[in-house]
Amino acid sequence: MKDLDGQTVVLIGGSAGIGFETARLARAEGAEVVLTGRDPAKLDRAAETLGARSTAAFDASDAAAVAGFFGTLPGAIDHVLITAGGPHYGPLLEMSAEDVRTAVSDHIVVSLEVARHAAPKMRPGGTILLMGGTGGRRVGHGLGIVSAATAALPPFTAALALELAPVRVNLIAAGFVDTPLSATLLGDKLEDRRAELRAKLPIGRVVGPADVAALAVHLMTNTALTGGTYDIDGGQQFVF
Repeated sequence: MKDLDGQTVVLIGGSAGIGFETARLARAEGAEVVLTGRDPAKLDRAAETLGARSTAAFDASDAAAVAGFFGTLPGAIDHVLITAGGPHYGPLLEMSAEDVRTAVSDHIVVSLEVARHAAPKMRPGGTILLMGGTGGRRVGHGLGIVSAATAALPPFTAALALELAPVRVNLIAAGFVDTPLSATLLGDKLEDRRAELRAKLPIGRVVGPADVAALAVHLMTNTALTGGTYDIDGGQQFVF
C-alpha cells in the first residue's frame, strides 16, 4: 500500500508551484486531490495533468468563498495545504495603517478561515499545512513588516494545533523556492539569483517545489507531528 491510499488532499493554491508539486506527489502516493486557485483555466490544465478529483476557482482571501467551498465539498478529507498568499515587502514608514494590518494578518486570517471550515470535514490525524518563510527571521533593510509577520506564524500554528486536535497543524518555513512565481517576481534577475544560491547554499543547489512537496507529504503521513515549524531553505538563513 502507498502512504496516502484512500486519503483526500486539498490544495489551496494548487494550480502551480509548491501546491501543484505537492498534489503530484500526493497522487503518486495514492491520494485523491482537490485543487483550488483563482484562475479556472490554470486549474483545468493542472487537474487534467494530475487526474485531480475536482477543482474550485475562488480567491482564498474571500472568507465567504472559503466557507462555501468547504460547505459543498462532498465527503471527508484528510489533509489541506495552504500556499495562497505571500509576504509584503517595503519600508515601514511608506506603509499605510491598512497596509500594515494586511501584511501582518493576511496569511494568518486566510489560514484561520481555511482551518475553521476544513477541520469539521477532516478525519482525525489529518493535517493542515501552512506556509511561511525563513528569510524574514532577521530584521533588515527592505524587509519592512515581513519580520513581524514571520514571527507570528509559529505560535499561531502551535495554538491552532491545540485547538483543532486531533486534527494536526504544522508550518513549513521555506527560503527561496524556484517556482513560476519566483520567476515572475525576479524577471531577468532570476539566473543571477540561482547562481548566487548555488554558490552560497550549503546544499550547493537551489531548492525547488518538489523538495517542499516531499516535506509536505512527510508531514501528512507522520501522525506524530503537530504544532511544529519545519524549515526547508537549504541553509539559506545561515549564510545570507
